[in-house]
Formats: sequence, C-alpha cells, structure tokens
Amino acid sequence: MAMLIESDFSIPKLINFERRGSSSLGYITVAEKLPFAIKRVYWTYYAPHEVIRGHHAHRELEQIIFAVSGSISFELENLRGEKQFFLLDKPSVGLFIPKLHWRTMEFSHNAVLLCLASEEYDELDYIRNYDEFRNMRHL
Repeated sequence: MAMLIESDFSIPKLINFERRGSSSLGYITVAEKLPFAIKRVYWTYYAPHEVIRGHHAHRELEQIIFAVSGSISFELENLRGEKQFFLLDKPSVGLFIPKLHWRTMEFSHNAVLLCLASEEYDELDYIRNYDEFRNMRHL
C-alpha cells in the first residue's frame, strides 16, 4: 500500500510503497491507491549509463516511475524554472511526475525503469523542444 501522506499531486514527489517479505525469501511491492488510473505500463532497460535520456515534458500525462533494478537519477523542472533532483535506488520507491515537468534522467549500469502512466501513448502529448517548454511559462 502506498504511503500517500501529501494530497497535492501537482508537484513531483517520492512515494514509498510497502515492501513485504524477507531477505531469505524475497520481497514484493504492490502499487495501489494511486493518484490516477493506470492506462499504460512500460519499462526501459539496457540504457547506457553515460547517456542522459528524457529531454521532454508532457502536456497531460502523469507518471509514477520506479528503478526496479539499479539506480536512476532525475532532474525535473517545472514551468516556473524551479528544478528538483531525485535519485531512485530502491524498487519500493516511486517518483510521481505530474504533467508539465521537463525531465532528464541518467541510468546506472543495468538499471531498469518501470513506468505507470496515466494515459495511453500519444505523440501530441509530448513537448520535445526545451524552448517550447520554456515559452509555456508565459501562458
């Protein structure tokens, strides 16, 4: 069960999900009571650790992202130009990313990213040009 302490889901935040099990038998973490209905799940793997990925924002999509293996560092920027840094390095901790946050990420060696997404894939939802994203501050 997710430990959703804060109800404001307009800002990025780490969410701790309950981990059950033991080191002798293994662990399970369940994602439920989420701030959105899941419409898509995807995972990214074999990303070279020296490559910065992401370089985009979403108009409507919200996500909870996990590093189910390895670690992934994130830099998020909102429309006010405020930046936040997060490190995912535990499979029971997810990063909630609301809409309209520019993101870049760097994977450790053999990291695996798992994403729970609020929408199905829609190329029109992506903002892939940083200048376009920055210009949205004036709207």
